[in-house]
Amino acid sequence: MAASPAYGEEKGGSSSLGEPEYGHDPASGGIFSSDYKRHDDLKEMLDSNKDSLKLEAMKRIVAMIARGKNASDLFPAVVKNVACKNIEVKKLVYVYLVRYAEEQQDLALLSISTFQRGLKDPNQLIRASALRVLSSIRVPIIVPIMMLAIKEAASDMSPYVRKTAAHAIPKLYSLDSDQKDQLIEVIEKLLADKTTLVAGSVVMAFEEVCPERIDLIHKNYRKLCNLLIDVEEWGQVVIINMLTRYARTQFLSPNQNQESLLEESAEKAFYGSEEEDAKDAKAEAASLAKRKPYVMDPDHRLLLRNTKPLLQSRNAAVVMAVAQLYFHLAPKAEVGVIAKALVRLLRSHSEVQYVVLQNVATMSIKRRGMFEPYLKSFYIRSTDPTQIKILKLEVLTNLANETNISTILREFQTYIRSMDKDFVAATIQAIGRCATNIGKVRDTCLNGLVQLLSNRDELVVAESVVVIKKLLQMQPAQHSEIIKHMAKLTDNIQVPMARASILWLIGEYCEHVPKIAPDVLRKMAKSFTNEEDIVKLQVINLAAKLYLTNSKQSKLLTQYVLNLAKYDQNYDIRDRARFIRQLIVPTEKSGALNKYAKKLFLAQKPAPILESSFKDRDHFQLGSLSHLLNAKAVGYQELPDWPDEAPDPSVRNVEVPEWTKCTSREKRKEKVEKPFYSDSEGESGPTESADSEPESVSEEGGSSSSSGSSSSSSEEEEEEEEEGSGEQSEDKEEEGEKRPKKEKEGSRKAAAGSVGSPSEEEEEEEGAKKAKKKKAPQGRKGRAETSSEEASGSESSSSGSNSGSEAEAKRRKVPPSSSSRAGPKEISLLDLDDFTPPPPQPVPSSSIVSTSLVTDLEGLTLTDTSLAPALLSPAFGTVRTYELLHHMAGEGLSVEYCFSRRPFPGDPHMVAVQIQISNNTEAEVKSLRVSEPKPLSGMRIQEFPEIERLAPGDMTSVVMGIDFCDSTQAANFQLCTHTRHFYVSIQPPVGELMAPVFMSENEFKKEQGKLTGMSEITEKLTLSEKCRSDHTIVQQVTSAANVGRVPCGADNEYRFAAKTVTSGSLVLITLERREGAMAQLTVNSEKMVIGTMLVKDIVQALAQ
Repeated sequence: MAASPAYGEEKGGSSSLGEPEYGHDPASGGIFSSDYKRHDDLKEMLDSNKDSLKLEAMKRIVAMIARGKNASDLFPAVVKNVACKNIEVKKLVYVYLVRYAEEQQDLALLSISTFQRGLKDPNQLIRASALRVLSSIRVPIIVPIMMLAIKEAASDMSPYVRKTAAHAIPKLYSLDSDQKDQLIEVIEKLLADKTTLVAGSVVMAFEEVCPERIDLIHKNYRKLCNLLIDVEEWGQVVIINMLTRYARTQFLSPNQNQESLLEESAEKAFYGSEEEDAKDAKAEAASLAKRKPYVMDPDHRLLLRNTKPLLQSRNAAVVMAVAQLYFHLAPKAEVGVIAKALVRLLRSHSEVQYVVLQNVATMSIKRRGMFEPYLKSFYIRSTDPTQIKILKLEVLTNLANETNISTILREFQTYIRSMDKDFVAATIQAIGRCATNIGKVRDTCLNGLVQLLSNRDELVVAESVVVIKKLLQMQPAQHSEIIKHMAKLTDNIQVPMARASILWLIGEYCEHVPKIAPDVLRKMAKSFTNEEDIVKLQVINLAAKLYLTNSKQSKLLTQYVLNLAKYDQNYDIRDRARFIRQLIVPTEKSGALNKYAKKLFLAQKPAPILESSFKDRDHFQLGSLSHLLNAKAVGYQELPDWPDEAPDPSVRNVEVPEWTKCTSREKRKEKVEKPFYSDSEGESGPTESADSEPESVSEEGGSSSSSGSSSSSSEEEEEEEEEGSGEQSEDKEEEGEKRPKKEKEGSRKAAAGSVGSPSEEEEEEEGAKKAKKKKAPQGRKGRAETSSEEASGSESSSSGSNSGSEAEAKRRKVPPSSSSRAGPKEISLLDLDDFTPPPPQPVPSSSIVSTSLVTDLEGLTLTDTSLAPALLSPAFGTVRTYELLHHMAGEGLSVEYCFSRRPFPGDPHMVAVQIQISNNTEAEVKSLRVSEPKPLSGMRIQEFPEIERLAPGDMTSVVMGIDFCDSTQAANFQLCTHTRHFYVSIQPPVGELMAPVFMSENEFKKEQGKLTGMSEITEKLTLSEKCRSDHTIVQQVTSAANVGRVPCGADNEYRFAAKTVTSGSLVLITLERREGAMAQLTVNSEKMVIGTMLVKDIVQALAQ
C-alpha cells in the first residue's frame, strides 16, 4: 500500500507541485490544474457539512476518473461520505468505491460495516451499489460476509438488486471456488426468477460457476425461451449460447433420418442400374419400414420459434447468436432463414463484417445453398479492408458451382487488376480452387492463369506460377506447351517460390520437355551461387532427375551443380548434395538403394488437394472466440454431440402457477394475435419423416399438449373447434363446392411453402378434428365465408403448412363418395386453377362466370384425365424417355418421364416434364400426387394435379413444371400414393434446359460477335459414317438439344440457336464441315458450363 502515492504521482503526471498539467486529450482543450492544492480543495469540500459542496466535489472526482486521471489519493476523504444522508452523493461515492476498492483494500475494509448497512438501505440503487462495492473488495477474509450479502440480495424485492447479486456470484467464485455448492443454491433460486432483468445475469453466473449442471435448467427451460424476446441484448446472447448447448444434450438431431433417406435416394438415382434397383427394392422397403419417423420435440420447436424474431435485432451479437443456434439445432430445411439476417450484418462496421464473414465462410462449406441467392452481397468493394476482401473471396469460392461459376470467374477477372497485392494473390489462389473443385472450367481457368504470366507485376506472375503448378499436376500430359512457356519465365521471375515451382515442374515432367529441361539446368547452374536456398534445393532435384532420364546431356552439369552445393553455406543444401550424389552416381561404396533411384525420384506424386482453410473449423461453436481464432480459447465449452436416444422430456414439465393462467381478456388478446406466431408454428414440417402415420403423430401431439408450452395451443384448438361447429350449423349446405378447391389449394400451398411438408403435431390433430366435424351433408358456401376460412386456415404466407395438414387430414378421413361436385364446369375451373403459379388466388363462384367462357376453359384445361393421354401421348413416341420409378421398386407402379419440349402452361421459365404412370398391380392405386418437393436453392417445382384413382392395368399421362435454374442438378421430390411414399429425382440433360429461338443469319452473326473470348468454346470432331448427310446432321443436333435451325448461305455450315429457359441467355451453335469427315463445332454462350456440356453432348451425338 505504501507504493500507492508514488504510483499516483506517476499516473497523475505532475512534474512538480503547483505546476499546471496540460490535458492529454486534444479535445479537452484547456489546462486542468490537477495538482495537490486542487485535491486539497476537493478534500475540504468533501469534509464540509454542506451536501451541495460534497455533491460538486464528487461530480468533479467522477469526471476525473472518466478522463483517466488517477484519484486514488482521495480514497480516505471519499470513503467517509458513505454514510452521507444525501442519496445523490451516496450514489457517486459508490461509483468511486467500485473503481478503487480493489486498489485500496485496507481502507475499504475499514468501512465494511458501512457497506453492510448500505445493504439494508431503503433505496434499491444504494443496496445494489453496496453489494457491488463489497464484491469488488478482493480479500479472502470477507468471503463469508460476501456470501451472506449475496444470499440476502438474491431474495430482495427489487429485480435490480437480484441482478446485482447474480453479477456478484462469479466474482465470489473466482475469489474462493470452495463456495461452489452454496453459490449453486443461489443460482438455482435466481434461475426461478420470473423477471427479464435477472434472466441474462443469472445465466451468465451459471455459465461461469457450474455449466455442467444442466439439471438446473430443466424446470426453467420453457420460461427462459418465452422470456428471451424481452431480455436485454447482452442477456439474450448469453441465454441463446447456453440453450444451444442444452438443446444438443436434450433433443434428437432433426436431420439424421432425412439425411440418410435423401443420400440413399440421390445415390440410387445417379449411379443405380435397373438390375441393382430390382435386387435392392425389397431390402430398401424393409429398411424404410424399420426406420422410426422423426417427430420434433415441442420444446425444441419452442426454442426455434422464440429465437427466430431475434434475427431482426439491431444488435449484431444477438443476430450472430441466433444464427449459430439455427445452424447447430434447426432442421436443414429451416436453416436458410438465417442467411438474410447475416447478409444484413455485412452492411455494418468492418469489425462486425470480419466476424460475420468468418462464420459465413464456415457455414457455406456445409450449407452452400443457403447463401447462393445472396451471391452478389459477397462481391468485393474497393473500400473493403484486405482481411474482409480475402474472407469474401473465401465465401465466393465456397459458393462456386456449375451454375454460377461463369459469373464468379468474371468477377475474379476484375479483382486481379486491384492495387492490393495480397488480395490479388488470394484471388489467384481462389481461381485455382475453383478449377480443382469444378472440373468443367479447369481448362478455362488454366488458360486465364497462363495469360497472367505475361503480367507486368512480378507478384501476380509468381502466384500464378504456384497455382498453375498445382493444376498441372492433375493432368500434365495434356499441357506440355504450358510447361515450355513457364520454362522461358526463369529468366525474368525473381520471386524464389515461383522459380522453385517452375524448376519442380520441369524436373517432374522432364520427359514431356526433353529438349528444354537440360537448357534450363545449364542456366540455373550459372546462377546457382546467387539463388535463394529454396531454389537451390530444386536445382539439385532437377539435376538428379535429368541425370536419371537423360544422362548423356546432363551428366557433367549434374556433377558441376553437386560440387557447387557441396561447399554451400547452408548445411541443408550440403546434406542434400551428398545424399543425392551417393544415390544416383553408382560407386563401389553405394548400397542397394542405387538400383531404385529412378523409382524414388520419378515416382507418381498425388495431385495436391486445394481445400478451404475453414474446412475443419465447424467443430468449434460458431460465433465463439475459439472459432474466430481456430484455437481453443480459455473457458471455451465444447458443443456436445446429439444423443442417440432422446432423454425424458417430462423433466421440463412444471406445474403452471396462478400468475400464468389466462384471464378472459388475455384469451381474447391471444385470439387476436394468433397469426403472429402461426408462421413459425408451421415450421416443424420438414422434420417429420415421410413414412410417419397421422395416427401416431396425433397421439404424440395429444400427449405433448399436457406440457406447459402446449397449453396455449390446446386452448387455440378448442376455440377453433367452437368456430368450426358454429360455421357448420349456420351453413351446412355450402361446403361441397369449397371442399375440393380447398383440398387442392391446401396441398399446393404446402408444396409452395419453404419445403412444403406436414405441419406440427397440434395442427395435424386440429385438422383431423375439423375433418371429423365436417362429415355433415355438403352443398354450396358463400364467397365471403370461403375467403375468411381460407385466411384462418392458411395463417402464414411463408410456410402455409397449416392448410396443407388440414387438407391432408380431410383427404384421409373423408370417403371419396362424400366429396360431391356441382358439375363438370366447376371441375375444369378448379383444375385450371392448379396451374396458376403460387400463391393461388381464390377462384370466384361459377355463377359469376359466363357459360360460354366455362366451356372454352374446359376445352383448354390440360389436367382432365380423359383429355391428357390423347393430348400428350404422341410425345412419348418421338422423344427419349427416362425411367423415374422401376416397377419393382414401385411395388407394381412404374413411372417414366420425358421432356416434351413444349412450353409449360402458366410459367414460361419452367421446363415441361411429361410423366407417364402405369399401374401394373391387381389393386387400384389412389391419391397419386407429388409431396415434399425438395428442390435446391432457386429451383421451383409445379406439381401435377392429384390423380384420384388409377385402375389396375391402366396408364395415364400428366405434366409437371420444373424450373432447373439453368443447371443440370437433379430435382428431388416424393411421389406418393395412398399407402406409400417413393423418393424420386429428375435430372435433365443440358439440351433440355433451352428453348429454340428463330432468327435471321444477320442477327445470328451480330449476337455471335458479342459472345467471344471465354464465352466461345470450339471443338474439332470426326463425323461418323451415318452423319454425313444434311438431314442426319440436323436431326442429331436437334435430338441432342432443343434448338432451332438458323438459315445459312454457306453449304458446308449449319447454324442453330436457342435460349436457356430460366434466364433467357442465348446459346448459338455453329457446325462447319471440313475436308472428308472432319468438322468443327463452335458454341457461343455466356453460360460457360452449359456451353462446355453442350459441346460434349453434340460431339457424342455426331461421332456415334
